[in-house]
Amino acid sequence: MVLSEPYWDHHIPLPKLGPLYSRLVTAFVALICFINSYDGDFVFDDSEAIINNKDLNPDTPLSNIWKNDFWGSNLSSNSSHKSYRPLTVLTFRINYLLAGGLHPIGFHVLNVALHCVISVLMIDVFAILIGGLVHNGREAKLSLSPKASFLAALFFAAHPVHTESVAGIVGRADLLCALFFQLSFLVYCKAFQGGDKKFSVLWIFGSILLCAVAMLCKEQGITVLVSENMHTFKRVAGLVRSGLLMRWRIMGTGPPSFTEVDNPASFAENVILRIVNYNYYYSLNAWLLLCPWWLCFDWSMGCVPLIKSATDWRIFWPLLLWCCLMGLVYQALCSQDSNKRRTLTFGLVLLVIPFLPASNLFFRVGFVIAERVLYLSSAGYCLILAYAVGYCSCHWKKHKVCATTLTLLCVNVARSAQRSQQWRSEQSLFASALSVCPLNAKVHYNVGKNLADRGNQSAAVKYYREAVRLHPKYVHAMNNLGNILKERNELKEAEELLSAAVHIQPDFAAAWMNLGIVQNSLKKFDEAEQSYWNAIRFRKKYPDCYYNLGRLYADLNRSIDALNAWRNATMLKPDHSLAWNNMVILLDNTGNLAQAELIGKEALKILPKDHTIMFSLANVLGKQEKYKESEGFFLNALKINPNIASCHGNLAVLYHRWGKLDLAKRHYELSLRLDPSAPGTKENYNMLKRKLEQRQRTVG
Repeated sequence: MVLSEPYWDHHIPLPKLGPLYSRLVTAFVALICFINSYDGDFVFDDSEAIINNKDLNPDTPLSNIWKNDFWGSNLSSNSSHKSYRPLTVLTFRINYLLAGGLHPIGFHVLNVALHCVISVLMIDVFAILIGGLVHNGREAKLSLSPKASFLAALFFAAHPVHTESVAGIVGRADLLCALFFQLSFLVYCKAFQGGDKKFSVLWIFGSILLCAVAMLCKEQGITVLVSENMHTFKRVAGLVRSGLLMRWRIMGTGPPSFTEVDNPASFAENVILRIVNYNYYYSLNAWLLLCPWWLCFDWSMGCVPLIKSATDWRIFWPLLLWCCLMGLVYQALCSQDSNKRRTLTFGLVLLVIPFLPASNLFFRVGFVIAERVLYLSSAGYCLILAYAVGYCSCHWKKHKVCATTLTLLCVNVARSAQRSQQWRSEQSLFASALSVCPLNAKVHYNVGKNLADRGNQSAAVKYYREAVRLHPKYVHAMNNLGNILKERNELKEAEELLSAAVHIQPDFAAAWMNLGIVQNSLKKFDEAEQSYWNAIRFRKKYPDCYYNLGRLYADLNRSIDALNAWRNATMLKPDHSLAWNNMVILLDNTGNLAQAELIGKEALKILPKDHTIMFSLANVLGKQEKYKESEGFFLNALKINPNIASCHGNLAVLYHRWGKLDLAKRHYELSLRLDPSAPGTKENYNMLKRKLEQRQRTVG
């Protein structure tokens, strides 16, 4: 089929650049939109997918990435998200290896570079979708729509809805999926460069292979097959079906489990309500493409209240969306202009098909709105928008269309740069969401957690309380608020919050442990012990809980039970410094000096630079009159931290007993200089001075 150049292409108010310059300009626009995120932190979901994901560590077997989900959990686990993206995790692992650790700059730079490459490739994709496959006599590709494809690629490069995918490192999955989606499509087109009736099986196989790679980066990758020519799709349907079955078998037959707060519409009992709210979600996604000003890192937990009545005015938006879509479908099917039909058809296909996995039509998804899932779909929107600019240029005054288009591009570039700046740190990201989703309990929770992590607990309390007010069953907010109240000695309210949290979620091990700490402080020892054991019942390997249980037993003078609890903590977590130190101190206090010495030396084999254990062991050795060995541990502790008043004071006591009075005097003075109110130090120092004065009189 011979295609003619779209009549509206040369009306588009852009200079006609050569292939190289159009690509350079597109890459430059993509770069300036998101370059300021290159030295940002790990934020939001990056914590789970990267910082806490052991599959990134080179010491972890590489085979684990094929067994675990995107977040590092085993796919067979009930808690697994079932997001199977091993190739994306592999790129994270390579970033980790090249950087020598978790340094975010390398992760961010690769994301920005991927977006630039994808934006450039969009020129070729759009050129094929608008003008078809055209080659000259030497089989070089010709673009029948150089301006339209260039403009659509610019719109794509600068769209602010891409910020989450580019500036958020977890968005790597969307970027890689889009890249291999494009490559699969372009290789598929390469197979038909000789015409529809003559095609290369090798290139088609390459396209299927690239589709599989896209699917191993993110699940959306499978949609490229639907976007390609349907008659070839039938030929490969068996292979695709086999691939999907294999993937399903790898994941396990159980679907991921989500809660009502993740996607409330999917839990609505009434089918009509589900359909209405799903369509309302679609209209919100469409609005983010049209007006990407209200962007938020999370849209769950009350951010989008359900439509529950036909009188709810928001029902207008799904109706408007479907009117617009039906109008576009009508034009795509019935227009007399073949170029218009082609452009709108492919624009709608590219808009809708990649969005289908996130539509709730085939399975429940774990979000209300996720901006990152619009990364590929936005290409369809950009194609339709470029057509709209060309159409308007033919019928309206060109200078007005030019000014409007340039303004839109500049606004999008500015908004993308502003939004990527907000994604540089959790503080700015979470704060930016307060005005967009003030009803979202998770937003208030994350703002509060960030404030607490930075030491501003008073401000954090306000946001945690608001999170609990908005979502009274938000157990994580209750737990964190209870912890802060515990530190502020507001024990009664802390106990109430933590008791409510474990009542709502009985298997919440961390809340049980924190409840035990509060009950211990309230002298409710029996209840505290039971809370600790509940925590351990729900989390078998819980070293911190064993440590706190040991503290409870120590308070009750149950020394053997305390030692057993702390020993369990160190077995589960060999570098648990507090548990080791408490064992040494307890054995010291109960007169078991030889055993205390053994425990202290065992601990220092694991923690050779722990000055607190050195200090405790030095005290034990001093009591056994092993002065030289004790002195060595005191001095090593002071090398690590020279400003510990108690260490100087106890070393002075050692020298005092040892008869090295001048050294004792020096360290008493250092201790008093660091802490003038150090208990016993001043009395010991005065005693030493009297002894020195007496010695001088005797010598005189």
